[in-house]
Amino acid sequence: WGYTSFRPLQREAMETVLAARDSIVVLPTGGGKSICFQAPALVRPGLAVVVSPLLSLMKDQVDTLVGNGVAAGLYNSSLTPAEKGRVVAGLRDGRYRLLYVSPERLVGEGSDGFLALLASCDVGFVAVDEAHCISQWGHDFRPEYRQLSRLRQALPGISIHAYTATATSQVRRDIASQLGLRDPVELVGAFDRPNLLYRVLPRGVLKRQLLDVLARHRGEAGIIYCVSRREVDTLAAWLTAEGVPALPYHAGLSDAERSRNQDAFLGERVDVIVATVAFGMGIDRSNVRFVVHAGAPRSPEHYQQESGRAGRDGLEAECLLLSSSADFMRWRVMLERGGELSDASQALLRQMERYATSVGCRHRHLSEYFGDRYPKDGCGACDFCLNELETAADSVVIARKVLSCVVRVGQRFGAMHVSSVLRGHASEQVVSRGHDSLTTFGLLSALEYRLLRRWHESEARRE
Repeated sequence: WGYTSFRPLQREAMETVLAARDSIVVLPTGGGKSICFQAPALVRPGLAVVVSPLLSLMKDQVDTLVGNGVAAGLYNSSLTPAEKGRVVAGLRDGRYRLLYVSPERLVGEGSDGFLALLASCDVGFVAVDEAHCISQWGHDFRPEYRQLSRLRQALPGISIHAYTATATSQVRRDIASQLGLRDPVELVGAFDRPNLLYRVLPRGVLKRQLLDVLARHRGEAGIIYCVSRREVDTLAAWLTAEGVPALPYHAGLSDAERSRNQDAFLGERVDVIVATVAFGMGIDRSNVRFVVHAGAPRSPEHYQQESGRAGRDGLEAECLLLSSSADFMRWRVMLERGGELSDASQALLRQMERYATSVGCRHRHLSEYFGDRYPKDGCGACDFCLNELETAADSVVIARKVLSCVVRVGQRFGAMHVSSVLRGHASEQVVSRGHDSLTTFGLLSALEYRLLRRWHESEARRE
């Protein structure tokens, strides 16, 4: 692999595999998880089975291994019947050291024959990559991952190892339970990435905000994440027209176009990619200098993983979140339509709202969310610690006036109505309800409507 030293916890993770102990390994994005199961697969006897959810990531890793002379293969839905037949023959002949397989092909419907085939092979261990997908409290829960519990019955004598970049203690417990891990060794790396500069701004005129970021990172590589495919296409076309070549990446593109655009970014033929969350798992470009979220993601885990694609070379990189209350309303609608609006998904969304609206050290907030104690008084690498946040005079007085107005209108109206009352705007709605006669009418007439809405949102989050 060309490395001269181990990164934190890599040696311990490898030794656990060699000792045939079950394990849960949590290393942050860029922490070098893949080598933790690839290297032991070449040292200990038997076949290593790697469960991976992404076909493109699977192919990239297998191509790299084969290019380095390692006997590796993959088995997923992208293969033709003839290709699947060759993989099966190779398994029976014992030709592989590593086999990458999707969870659907491994334990999905009609997979009994394939599991039986593996049971007849000399399987040394199973590595479950992106293991947070098995947990309903994880940020990317996938129902088919739940069926991986069948591995313990089908391959009772082997060790199972779970790898992920983001897992709270609750998620780690769920992973161990669902996979049937036996007294697993838990190796949890530090989540903090001190070289990342975190900023959060209210989303305003997006194109102007993006131009400001690009001006700070002229000629440098970056990723811009959007919630919708339409926005991805629009922004990629606009950036290119502005003289910043950018390519789109989302699930609505053909497999061939997605692959071309990803390869262009990885091969440094284009420096800016505009993408939905479909882009990123396993992306290994070390010199990404900025990651912008043009809308809030659905959980702190998503944010940690996506922003963590910046600065993997250890040099300073900027992570900017542009957020508004509309992001969270949109996520709730999308999750409800997709049948994913559970207590767990709503709890994760609320945690993301807290990060976006909090006032305090961003590094501390993320570290403590993942269960790390943050030992410093300040990070020197976020908008709060760098004193970049705009301060408001008489903030306690303003907050009291906002809450007073909310009470006086009966706590039954939204931010727009309350803001109209506070600014003294005698709209038809305000007058018809007699709210123009309230003592709070016009109480904050000098405050811009935009700022007043932010105060209202801040108090709502606090409640």
